[in-house]
Amino acid sequence: MRGGTVILGGSPYRLLRLSPAAAAMVSGWWDGTPVPDRPAAQALARRLLDLGMAHPDPGGGPAIDEVTVVIPVRDRAPELTRCLAGIGGLRVIVVDDCSADSKAVAKVAAGGGARYVGRQRRGGPGAARNTGLAAVDTAFVAFLDSDCVPEAGWLAPLLRHFSDPAVAAVAPRIVPPEDGRTWLAKYEASRSALDMGLAASIVRPGARIPYVPAAALVVRTAAAGGGFAEDMPVGEDVDFVWRLAAGGWHVRYEPASAVAHQHRVRLREWFARRVDYGTSAAPLELRHPGTVPAATMSGWSAAAWIAAVSGRPATGAAITGATTALLARRLAPFTDEPWALAGRLAGRGTLAAGRLLGRALSRTWWPVALPVAVAVPRLRLPLVALLLAAPALDWRDQRPAMGPAGYMAARLLDDVAYSIGVWQGCVKNRTVGPLRPRLWWWSPPAEPGGPRPTP
Repeated sequence: MRGGTVILGGSPYRLLRLSPAAAAMVSGWWDGTPVPDRPAAQALARRLLDLGMAHPDPGGGPAIDEVTVVIPVRDRAPELTRCLAGIGGLRVIVVDDCSADSKAVAKVAAGGGARYVGRQRRGGPGAARNTGLAAVDTAFVAFLDSDCVPEAGWLAPLLRHFSDPAVAAVAPRIVPPEDGRTWLAKYEASRSALDMGLAASIVRPGARIPYVPAAALVVRTAAAGGGFAEDMPVGEDVDFVWRLAAGGWHVRYEPASAVAHQHRVRLREWFARRVDYGTSAAPLELRHPGTVPAATMSGWSAAAWIAAVSGRPATGAAITGATTALLARRLAPFTDEPWALAGRLAGRGTLAAGRLLGRALSRTWWPVALPVAVAVPRLRLPLVALLLAAPALDWRDQRPAMGPAGYMAARLLDDVAYSIGVWQGCVKNRTVGPLRPRLWWWSPPAEPGGPRPTP
């Protein structure tokens, strides 16, 4: 806005004022002009990256021979064979986490030209990765699960990001090895929990991409520290990434690189794994307070939706109108069309809040919402509408290779499985953090553990 002297964007939204000279320089960056090697320009570029207002297009980076691949494995000899065949030419350490047939795993490792390291005690993927990390003597380590097969050229787009000394880790996109044929396989191909999508992003709590899995992750060895939390059977990769972000490092998601992962597509195994994912919410909340809420949104948007669901749509509309007016007043110094911009932001925010509330209903709150709907008949239709809104809108946005009914059924089943794990984890760890929403009223909060910019 204002000829580029005001920028609105980032994760979450922030307003940034620029001088005319800085605005002209940034405009050139949008068009592909390299960032000059001057302190002021470098500081401004860093500011945009920190806020998530810009994403880097790096060049250079370390050579491939500066990378060691660490593959944690337990059994899965056939999968390991395919994984090693897909790596090709890199130094590899295979860490055997007490396989039932360790000789078979060792034979596959030797056949693939990898160094074999056997653990004496089973510790899970985090402990196995740490064992491999301790044996790495290169500047970079690529963690790769045994059921993954990298696509051609996967490493180069990731390594380019390490030309920035602030980058500690970069993750590729996780994709299915082939188009799904069964109902569940088609769903996994369109909405795997490991697939972060098509958009590049900084990775941290509150960002567009809040976490990345360690199924495939390249890390600066010096930044890895003690590695993964060995007392976390699930979610140890999320904890690892968030600790890097809290330490001031940048973690990037780069979808230009892709790694194929063999998804679970048998209903029992798939459902159990989704439950496992849910159990990680409580331990993550205890380690990183405020990072795993049931939903994050404006309190005003939440209030508007609650009023509408309660049978008071006029009150909800009034709340939205009042917040739009307040937002227009705050935006007036920065734009010549404050009301138009405020209307777009408030409208999008309100719609997004409804989607988030619907997702929280199916993913976290349904054990409470269900008896409420039974006890209060007039709430049934609004709650069902909210519940179905998120999967229906997801299907519209993604247009997966399956019909809306099948997709929505799988999505709701996915959420139910995850919520069972969330409640189990909360009971076990004696916390309600993942069950509570995180509301803000006047300005979006800074990311927990991340940079604290002034809006």
